Amino acid sequence: MGGRLSGLVLLLATALGAAEPPPVPPLPRQHTHPSGAFSFSTPEDWTVERPTPYSDAIQAQGGGLLVRFVFQRGDVGYDSLHVTCMLERLAGPMETEPGVRYEYDFVSGELGDRRVLDSAFAVRYDQPILGHREWRQRNVTVVGDGQSLCAISYAPLKVWKRSPATRALLDAILASVVFHPMP
Repeated sequence: MGGRLSGLVLLLATALGAAEPPPVPPLPRQHTHPSGAFSFSTPEDWTVERPTPYSDAIQAQGGGLLVRFVFQRGDVGYDSLHVTCMLERLAGPMETEPGVRYEYDFVSGELGDRRVLDSAFAVRYDQPILGHREWRQRNVTVVGDGQSLCAISYAPLKVWKRSPATRALLDAILASVVFHPMP
């Protein structure tokens, strides 16, 4: 059974009081995870690579934004997976301030037969990353039907706050995720 995150993204945006998002630019490029378990779409000029040393992750990047996907076969404990994925930062722990400022934490939902957790928070790095020290990180963890996925979006905090188009783009990329049956 395939599944799409679009309903979840809209549900959570509504639950969190978000206004109607601006139109999203087209997402013409479709990418499939090496496992074949899911696919997602990005703008034309985004790149997709495996960030070293994360052998189980792929990362899409463009326009100063990033989305990282961490996939595991099987139904991993979704609370523990969500917490683990919240530690997927853009720099190591010694290069990151220890405290984070939560926007919201552990908002739960369902997507068909899958369980979902969603958290968003701000992280401050010791050195600028792509020109910014403060980043907003959103983690959406989906577990069920023999698959476990964390979709993690990163945006410079100032850009996130000032740009409804950036928020809509990252939501659209998350909403484009489609699960495929596992062999």
